[in-house]
Amino acid sequence: MELWLAIALIVVAFGVAFGVGTVFGIQRRKQVAEKAIGSAETEANRIITEAVKSAEAKKKEFLLEGKDELHRLRNENEKEISSRRKEIQRQERRIQQKEETLDRKMDNLEKKEYSFQKKQKEVEEKLEEVEQVKKSQFEMLERISGYTADQAKDYLLQQLDSELDHEKAVKILEYEEKLKEESDKRARNIISLAIQRMAADQVAEATVSVVALPNDDMKGRIIGREGRNIRTIETLTGVDLIIDDTPEAITLSSFEPVRREIARVALEKLIADGRIHPARIEETVEKARREVESTIKAEGEKTVLEAGVNNIHPELVKLLGRLKYRTSYGQNVLKHSVEVSFIAGMIASELGLNPTVAKRAGLLHDIGKALDHEMEGSHIQLGVDVARKYKESDAVIHAIHAHHGDVEAKTVVACIVQAADAISAARPGARRENLENYIKRLQKLEEVGKSFSGVDSCFAIQAGREIRVMVKPEHVNDERMIPLAREICQKIEQELEYPGQIKVNIIRESRVSDYAK
Repeated sequence: MELWLAIALIVVAFGVAFGVGTVFGIQRRKQVAEKAIGSAETEANRIITEAVKSAEAKKKEFLLEGKDELHRLRNENEKEISSRRKEIQRQERRIQQKEETLDRKMDNLEKKEYSFQKKQKEVEEKLEEVEQVKKSQFEMLERISGYTADQAKDYLLQQLDSELDHEKAVKILEYEEKLKEESDKRARNIISLAIQRMAADQVAEATVSVVALPNDDMKGRIIGREGRNIRTIETLTGVDLIIDDTPEAITLSSFEPVRREIARVALEKLIADGRIHPARIEETVEKARREVESTIKAEGEKTVLEAGVNNIHPELVKLLGRLKYRTSYGQNVLKHSVEVSFIAGMIASELGLNPTVAKRAGLLHDIGKALDHEMEGSHIQLGVDVARKYKESDAVIHAIHAHHGDVEAKTVVACIVQAADAISAARPGARRENLENYIKRLQKLEEVGKSFSGVDSCFAIQAGREIRVMVKPEHVNDERMIPLAREICQKIEQELEYPGQIKVNIIRESRVSDYAK
């Protein structure tokens, strides 16, 4: 019993102690919370006070900025108003000056109008007086001549008609002469411009080709046993092989350049391969023929593209390519055809015509030369036939037919192609010229230059297309050089025959020499 009582007392004591501790803890926390609340209120009041102060400072700052901006704007506005006022005053002064000027002009106009009216009245009075004098003169003339006014008018008109007929005939002759001179001059100018703007490389004519050999032993292999190899080559190509004492070289001879080219290509392939026997020769010749045909086609297409001529039949393109291996008097026919095409187009353009047909006719004018080694007939007739076969226009066919004067040229294009063909063939260096005649022409050219007084020496250069005349500076001054050049040109034109034009250069220089001893 006492034990339970003791336990109960202990439990009660613990409970009382726990309650008292809890009460003290609550009071303590309450005090801490009250202190924190007071501190927070103090801090809040401080923040609010600082915020109010900061707001007041910002307010004052904004007010000051606003006042400054207002003051600045007011100043600018006053300046602008002042400048506009000045401008208005200036405009007012100008208007006032113009009004004064207009007033003066009006006064002058009124005075001039008055003067004009006065003069007009005087003129009218003079006209009336003139009419009266005229009338009296006519009456007097009628009495003296016995003609009425209408009869005198008819007589004068008859006399005037006869005089006008004579004057008209004289003027027509003068204009015809002048037109002829101008047309000749313009024609020479057009042709010279066409020549100057066109230049093509020329290839010398040859009926032989030379094939280089690596050594002289190769000649025996080409001849073959009992000559079977050389006979096979000559039979398949139609070309003569000339094997002589010329070291490391074989000559191919044939009048037909395409055959000669096929033989040259085949022989070079055989020499490079080293296997030379009839079967191999036949195979190589066939390959060379295909290669040359391919080259001919490519060359024809390139030529058509270069000349700027479109829609040419493929067979005509191939024939153009064959002209690459054809020469005439030392001039390559394909280059000549392209040159004629360009020159014809230039002449047509200078004359204000469409150059397309002229260029086409110029390119195809010698197309018959691609066939004249294989077919009977002149290259003109062959060219006309092949152009007609492949549906070329009548203008082109006629130009081909007339380019050597076999038929009369009936179109401007035909005349242009004739001129272009002659220009290309006749210009210096285009075709071979007899060496002796060539040297004589150059010597004569130099003699013409040296025949003038004051000339020290004269040299013909550029195949006779230019001469350089060195004059003595003590005898020919700078002013004399221009008429001297003109005089030399005139003498060349009078005494020499030459294609194209010759440039005359006058050179005058002074030299001083001394010797240091």
